[in-house]
Amino acid sequence: MSVPRVAVVYYSATGNVASMAHALACGASEAGAEVIIRRVAETALDEAISANPRWQQFVESSADEIATLDDLAWADGLAFGTPTRFGGPASQLKAFLDTTGGLWFSGDLASKVCTSFTTASTAHGGLESTILALNNHFYHWGSIIVPLGYVDPHVARVTGNPYGASWVSRSGTPPDDACLEACRLQGVRLAQVAGRLYGND
Repeated sequence: MSVPRVAVVYYSATGNVASMAHALACGASEAGAEVIIRRVAETALDEAISANPRWQQFVESSADEIATLDDLAWADGLAFGTPTRFGGPASQLKAFLDTTGGLWFSGDLASKVCTSFTTASTAHGGLESTILALNNHFYHWGSIIVPLGYVDPHVARVTGNPYGASWVSRSGTPPDDACLEACRLQGVRLAQVAGRLYGND
């Protein structure tokens, strides 16, 4: 039986994207994938973090390991999550992605299956542009982009974003059940596609 390998890599300040990452990972695991969850290193100044209690709490409590390039090389399917920052990915995730030049040059990222998810504080705060900006890396890598799509009725009827799971976090509210279900479905889809292409016996 084929067992695809999926790495969920994310940056989260207050934990919202982390919750989405874990829901996506659950979906990939349910679909039969071997899954790892990694967060990228925090680079913000201590003064900025300590000024936001939720940010400070998440930094101190997160148990997810820090992402490395070996995690990307290991995986058949990759999911990347980030909060929106002015319509693009957070600098912490972007900095990590910018270290992938060696993997790109060697072809180790070519034809990997990739997908993205995000959150923003407003409905028109750049959810889709953030996902599209992340996808630019995948184009350069030569990866296969798998959007969430309208494959499952839940996305079309409830969450409505075929680009990737997304959450509008008004006043810092955490993702609701509908959002987390979209994340789970995205994980299922990623694992299924990765399994068809790169399942390991």
